[in-house]
Amino acid sequence: MKDSRRSRLFLGLLLAVALVLITVDHRSENTPVFGPLRTIVTSAFGAVERGVSTVTEPIGGFVGALAGAQGSREQITNLKAQNSKLEGELSSQRIDKRRSAELQAMLGLSGLGGYKVVPAQVVARRASPGFEDAVEIDAGTADGIKPDMTVLNGQGLVGRVVRATASTATVVLLCDPASSTGARIENSGELGVVSGLGANGNSGRRIMFRLLDSTLPIAAGTRLVSFGSQQGVPYVAGVPIGVIEKVEATPGELTRTAYARPFADLSSIDVVGVVVEGPKRDPRDALLPPAPKPAAKPKPKPKPATSILPGQQAPPQIARPGTANPETGPGNTVPQNTRPENTAPENTAPENVSPEDTAPENVAPGNGPTTDRDDRGPAEPVRGRDGETSISDDEAA
Repeated sequence: MKDSRRSRLFLGLLLAVALVLITVDHRSENTPVFGPLRTIVTSAFGAVERGVSTVTEPIGGFVGALAGAQGSREQITNLKAQNSKLEGELSSQRIDKRRSAELQAMLGLSGLGGYKVVPAQVVARRASPGFEDAVEIDAGTADGIKPDMTVLNGQGLVGRVVRATASTATVVLLCDPASSTGARIENSGELGVVSGLGANGNSGRRIMFRLLDSTLPIAAGTRLVSFGSQQGVPYVAGVPIGVIEKVEATPGELTRTAYARPFADLSSIDVVGVVVEGPKRDPRDALLPPAPKPAAKPKPKPKPATSILPGQQAPPQIARPGTANPETGPGNTVPQNTRPENTAPENTAPENVSPEDTAPENVAPGNGPTTDRDDRGPAEPVRGRDGETSISDDEAA
């Protein structure tokens, strides 16, 4: 009992002292008596407070982190889920956009060719009994699909249907080694056979074409379309097949072998169309894509100008015949030929000269050159000024 009384008395005394100090501190903030004392007490207890806060702040932060860790984990999990959902939606939008573009291209090609098609989507790619490269589509006999129907996409020929169920169908691709179809060269009636290469064709990136006439020329860049089977089964006519990339020399053989790149990307097929009714008229080459433009020829590089150093004379310019002379001006031209060719020498003898004027002076008889009259022949008459003809004295004699 005594200890509890003493404790209560001591606590009451401390409270009374605290109240007194607070009152005095509040009322005598700037007094000369309590001002220095207050500064000393503040400095002493400030150092203690800083030391205590240095120790307690990390502990408080750690305790707060432990308290908020569970909430942070939940927030991170929610953010990851939202991110995955957004990525899935974006991927779905991209896939839908790509499929929509492929569907529009396929419908455009089939409409231009006059084919009636049933759209379908590839759901699996796997080997089928008897075939190496085949795909499964999500359309079957319930949609009007039967075996031996042509399958195409927005770029060209894909393959043909080999089996069909009520809701699915199996399509063997053009690149399968067991697949072959008649083909025609663009802008001509020359025929050949297109065959698949399987794994040797780089997973559908190359097919083989055999031209039936080995004497006909064929070059890289030649494009092929389907020739068409009888009654359009299994292949309709006019579907683009591919473009020749390489031609092999086959001397002595009845056919010429070439390798072509299919227009349709057979390695990644998604949206296709099954032709359930062929065209009334062969579209020929109307479905082929626009021919690539030839590469532009490089422009000739201009010749660099000749630099003339100080004190160096510029090289003379030689003008072509019939062109203006750069030294004398545009009015003067260089003559093309200044030497007469195949022309007779002009008569340079002076006119109206009498024989007396042409006789040599101071020549004694017998000293000058003598000439027989028979060798000399008759003398030519000399015309005078008045047009009369005169002869020499010797001729007169």
